[in-house]
Amino acid sequence: MYADCPAGVERRDSENQITPSQPPPQGGGERNLELEQIRDIARLVRWSNLLFLAALVWLMEKWVAVPVLDAAAFGEQLPWYTLTLLTLATVLIAAGGYVINDYFDVKIDRINRPDELVVTRTVPKQAAMTLSLVLSGAGIACGLAVAALLRSIAMGMLFILVPGLLWFYSSSYKRLFLVGNLIISLLAGLTPLLVAMANVSQLRLRFASILPYTTLTHDLYAWLGGFALFAFLLTWIREIVKDMQDQTGDREYECHSMPVVWGEKKTKVFVTALALLTVAVIGHLWYHVLPFPVSWMSLSTRYIFFGIVVPLLCSLWLLWAAKIPSDYKACQQLVKFTMLLGMLYSFCIVRGL
Repeated sequence: MYADCPAGVERRDSENQITPSQPPPQGGGERNLELEQIRDIARLVRWSNLLFLAALVWLMEKWVAVPVLDAAAFGEQLPWYTLTLLTLATVLIAAGGYVINDYFDVKIDRINRPDELVVTRTVPKQAAMTLSLVLSGAGIACGLAVAALLRSIAMGMLFILVPGLLWFYSSSYKRLFLVGNLIISLLAGLTPLLVAMANVSQLRLRFASILPYTTLTHDLYAWLGGFALFAFLLTWIREIVKDMQDQTGDREYECHSMPVVWGEKKTKVFVTALALLTVAVIGHLWYHVLPFPVSWMSLSTRYIFFGIVVPLLCSLWLLWAAKIPSDYKACQQLVKFTMLLGMLYSFCIVRGL
């Protein structure tokens, strides 16, 4: 079984134990091994995604919620410590979800991405489970602290339910047709809405008597809800493209993803329709809703066209040209980049409101 294992590569005697293929290295070799394990743990928790998530919470607060509040002469509402706890809760729960996902996906990942496998290679399964529980528990604690500060039962319930949903997603829901994709997409869209909920809860604490006579609650949910819808649609597109990238392992372990059930061609048609729907929604919001000039000279117009619509259409070209997993990987990475550009549209809001 290990005949082709090169020197220095660790052999897995069981799913919970890791044994080296040769005596442990001394001196600098041990430090290199520790650095490799640290890098693998960073990959396990998807450190780049966590940075994006933390930046997203900050952008939604500082570049969307605060300009809306300023326009209504209310000013910034969330104290720095509440925003910090909200960011930590979101990031830690997401990190725990990534780890538990890899815990349950070991067999499939050995087929789909053997070079990126971390659990059972450098991190034992039991250690991955423990890490997931610690991260999720810390995230729940931060989330409950936010809920207590804002006196919001709804936010407290969300921070308890989301880690459980991520657990069941990883263990079973992700293997069901459409269900797994929709769960992850809804959770992605939840992040901007959490910022809206936090601000509205803070406003109710401070201005309960006058808030019903303003449109501020509607305005916050409308602006942040638009970003939430965008995150939902782009995440749904990306998750389906990722399923196309991983369909070999999914077929082997009888996962009912869209490419497995429908085939590649029908799945590409569905993704194309979803992307065009996204463009149509963006066009409607640009022409009928956004309070910016409908003009080619407008920063908002040029950003929407070049920063969101063009990259999204380019991802469709990559999708239809894709034939092997690396092609689909390039496509889903472009979709991810488009999502980042879409969130950075908040710069237009902070400049325009």
